Amino acid sequence: MDFVEAMLEDLRWLGLVWSEGPDLGGKFAPYNQGERMDLYAAALETLRMGGFIYPCSCSRKDIQAAVTAPHAADDELVYPGTCRDLRESNLKKAKFCWRFRVPDGAEIAFQDQNLGPHKFVAGEDFGDFVVWRPDGLPSYQLACVVDDAAMGITEVVRGADLLISTARQLLLYRALGFSPPDFFHCALMLDENGQRLAKRHEALSLRKLRGEGVLPITLIDGFTV
Repeated sequence: MDFVEAMLEDLRWLGLVWSEGPDLGGKFAPYNQGERMDLYAAALETLRMGGFIYPCSCSRKDIQAAVTAPHAADDELVYPGTCRDLRESNLKKAKFCWRFRVPDGAEIAFQDQNLGPHKFVAGEDFGDFVVWRPDGLPSYQLACVVDDAAMGITEVVRGADLLISTARQLLLYRALGFSPPDFFHCALMLDENGQRLAKRHEALSLRKLRGEGVLPITLIDGFTV
């Protein structure tokens, strides 16, 4: 919870204001994903009953070893389909994930509210993706779709590095019978070398910038969509 409060504090410092959330409450509570597991589990069952997903026992190392597994646009390995015909009853490993079976060759097109028309080809630009992890938790893709649909979200604003995730999520919206929101992908903040700010690159955090006396307006004025 300390990290959650720190995140909210950083957002307030930037001048962002919200009408409901974990700190304010609201009609769409609870907001912590750990308290929304029933919703994710119900969505998983809908996908399973509809034949949209299959169990997969492959590790990342297994996928990396597959010669036919190129990288997707977001650097995620394109799953080679090893377990596509595997049944849950035939699994030899105790732990496994559930993957969404993408319609190979299908074009997933959408109009981004900021970056214009985009199109990705299932099976080429991205492959079968995880919707439920081996540790019993929903993946980012499934949790986003379920939460946004349940909360009546009509517009999603996020970084341009998640454009291909939108293609994956649109397939989930369709499979679950949800109406998708509009999407607005904005440019990322970059460092002096053109590298996007990320923990793995030891990039400056908002907290560190605050500590150095940087004002919010400096970040906002220097950032354009």
